[in-house]
Amino acid sequence: MRLLVVEDDPMIGEAVTELLRAEHYAVDWVRDGEMAETALRTQTYDLVLLDLGLPRRDGLSVLRSLRSRKERIPVLIATARDSLQQRVEGLDAGADDYVLKPYELPELLARIRALLRRAAGRAEPVYEHRGVTINPATREVTVGGAPVALSAREWAVLEPLIAHPGLVLSRTQLEEKLYGWKDDISSNAVEVYVHGLRKKLGADLIQNIRGVGYLVPKAGA
Repeated sequence: MRLLVVEDDPMIGEAVTELLRAEHYAVDWVRDGEMAETALRTQTYDLVLLDLGLPRRDGLSVLRSLRSRKERIPVLIATARDSLQQRVEGLDAGADDYVLKPYELPELLARIRALLRRAAGRAEPVYEHRGVTINPATREVTVGGAPVALSAREWAVLEPLIAHPGLVLSRTQLEEKLYGWKDDISSNAVEVYVHGLRKKLGADLIQNIRGVGYLVPKAGA
């Protein structure tokens, strides 16, 4: 999953970015509202962590612009404890949830997972499909009840596919979930990780739609 962190405080921005990358998210970090607007118009993200008090353009303006384009990306507002009015304005402007500064990191991660589940149309915290079970909170994967170890990038390819059975994701879309701006992208990275996942989880779990991309078939398909 690829996240955008919009935070002007360098200490908070760096700490949160490192935390999220340690949790195997691909993360881009911008420090003002204009950069956030540019990123959101030119890149695809699974979730935005949005500070409201930003230079050049405030966070509410960025949020309203995003929603005016009918973008449904989950937005998690980061705000100070004493800014009740900002929280209300943010939620009314189209934010999905908020988290208070200073962050309680376990809560931040739990709220991100909850919003990603909701965006995928799921309420349950564990995904199960064709005998493969994944738990985003613990990064545990089992096949027929037996644990299977995945690399961070194998996980990054598997999670969006199994969370959206029947949805075809192109190689470019999967690369966007694997890499941030500063990462070097290998030309055949997705193919390599899909091959590894098939060996570990079963050859039929991930199907290749020639010339289009990859999917996990819907149950019964």
